[in-house]
Amino acid sequence: MFGRARGLRARRNFRETPRMSREIISTPQAPAAIGTYSQAVKAGNSVYLSGQIGLDPVSGNLVEGFEAQAVRVFENLKAVTEAAGGTLAAAVRVTIYLVDLGNFAKVNEIMARYFSEPYPARAAVGVKELPKGALVEADLILVLD
Repeated sequence: MFGRARGLRARRNFRETPRMSREIISTPQAPAAIGTYSQAVKAGNSVYLSGQIGLDPVSGNLVEGFEAQAVRVFENLKAVTEAAGGTLAAAVRVTIYLVDLGNFAKVNEIMARYFSEPYPARAAVGVKELPKGALVEADLILVLD
């Protein structure tokens, strides 16, 4: 009985613990979600941006070519970041997904147009394929002051 009583008390305390508030971030300046996710979620002073591919937010179509897609990816991330009340300078982590790791140098060049030192932490991952036949995708995490 003692174990059961302790377990009930632990559950009761868990329910009394306040939950961190979450705010869903959305903007028409970036493509609408194409699945069961939000463009971004703000929790405390952190913002978690979902992956963006090179979709034009107006037409909903994938732009042509690697460079155009990579630029559109960062423009989409920038739009969601601004909707969250931040700038790309607030990024602390970026993950880039590449169908062809041969595009690694090109994505570095394009990323340098959007970020300045000190750069956020980053990972670049080679993947077999991405949604809608995209060549590149990126997501990021922001910390707002």
